Parts: sequence; C-alpha cells; structure tokens
Amino acid sequence: MLIVRSLLFNVAFYANLVLWLVLLFPGLLVPPRVFMQGVKLWGRSSLWLLRVIVGTKIEIRGREKIPPGGALVAAKHQSFHETFTLVTILDDPTYILKRELMWIPLFGWYLWKAGCVPVDRKAGSLALVQMTARAKEEARHGRQIIIFPEGTRRPPGAPPAYKYGVAHLYQNLGFPCIPVALNTGLYWPRRQFIRRPGTVVIEVLDPIPPGLPREDFFKEVQERIEEASDRLLAEGQRELGLVPSSPSEASLSKAG
Repeated sequence: MLIVRSLLFNVAFYANLVLWLVLLFPGLLVPPRVFMQGVKLWGRSSLWLLRVIVGTKIEIRGREKIPPGGALVAAKHQSFHETFTLVTILDDPTYILKRELMWIPLFGWYLWKAGCVPVDRKAGSLALVQMTARAKEEARHGRQIIIFPEGTRRPPGAPPAYKYGVAHLYQNLGFPCIPVALNTGLYWPRRQFIRRPGTVVIEVLDPIPPGLPREDFFKEVQERIEEASDRLLAEGQRELGLVPSSPSEASLSKAG
C-alpha cells in the first residue's frame, strides 16, 4: 500500500502543480504580494494531497517565534517538502536560489514575479555582492528571505555541510535570522518516489538577533539547527519504527 499511495500521490502532486501553473498565469499582472497568496494556496493544496492520499500530516512548532517584518530564514534542507511548506507559514517569503531556475519557461517567470533572489554561482565574489543587494531590498520591504545554508538537500543524519553564504547575508542584511529545523527527509526522501505516512515536524527556533560577529553567528546557526534537527530525526525515527537497535547502528545512521 505504501508504494501504491506514493505513486498516486506523485501523480496527483504533479497534476496539481501543472494546474496551478496555469491558474497562476494571470497573477503575473497583479502585485507580487497578491501573487504570493496564490502560491500559498498551491502549497496548502499540496499538503492536503499529502495528508489525504499518503496520511502524512504536518506539525509546525514555534510559529509564534517568527518576528514581524523582514528577516533571514535559515532552514535545514532534506526534501522538496519544505520548499513549498515554508511559503505557507511565513507572511511574505522569498527564496535565495540558483540563477538557472529563473530561465525555466513559465516556472522561471513565477520565480521572478515572487521576487526570488538569484545567485550566479559562476560569478564568484560578485555573486555575493549581487545576492546581498537584492536580498536587502526585499527584506526592507518586510519580506522573509529563505536560504538553505547547505545549498542542497542532505539526507537525514548526514554530516552538516554549511556554506558561508548564510553568514555573509546575516552580516550585511542587519535583520534577525530565524533558524528552522525539520525531519522532512524521513517522510519525503530525496531522489525517491516513496512518501511515508506520519507527522512531519518543522520547528521554528529562537531568532538570532542581528549584530553577532560573522564567525560566532556561523557557529551558532549551525549548532541550533543541527541540534534541533537531530532531535526531530530521532522523534521521526521512533514514529516510523526506524530506531537503531544498537549504538553501532546509530553511528552508521548518523554517518550516512
């Protein structure tokens, strides 16, 4: 049944995505904040499909910790799940993302309309300057700038691989940073079509106020996100019956 439900969900998910790509097209003519309301509806419809077809619910913890106005949101990245879920829980979010995504027909137009901040990875230090300028402009308009500090999806329990882009943004934006921990990769594994029933947890952690030295912030944001994500990983493993039976297995799980 897990395979059947996963297959049904994937078909429904991508059919729903295509439907919203069509429905959102007129949104290119409205203000960005209005357009983002349509994107939020797509995100909520995807979560509804996941709950109804697979039985995967979601619990958002710490929502009350999100400060009003502009902020930098540094989130753990394990799955495609959080890329649309975070949009539904933030007031006016946008993303730091690789520039190539903006070139995709139709989809790239929507990313442009949403005010996403592209990064040209081939531009070296100039890319950081351009990214920071755009992100600062969006944050000044009260938007939450979402960045995945590791740059790509990492499997649950994998050793952290944070990049300094998040510290550069924090140092130059002058806004609080909201760390986000999660265990989505257990229920929506990367590069797999399997979707597991249970309760995904996304936890908003205490904001880090602006003004910390760069290295202190870089260490702090990693420690907070990793400690909380490890706790949520263990919680999810218990729910799914994946708890290692011996310390040696636990070490292997953490390494891999």
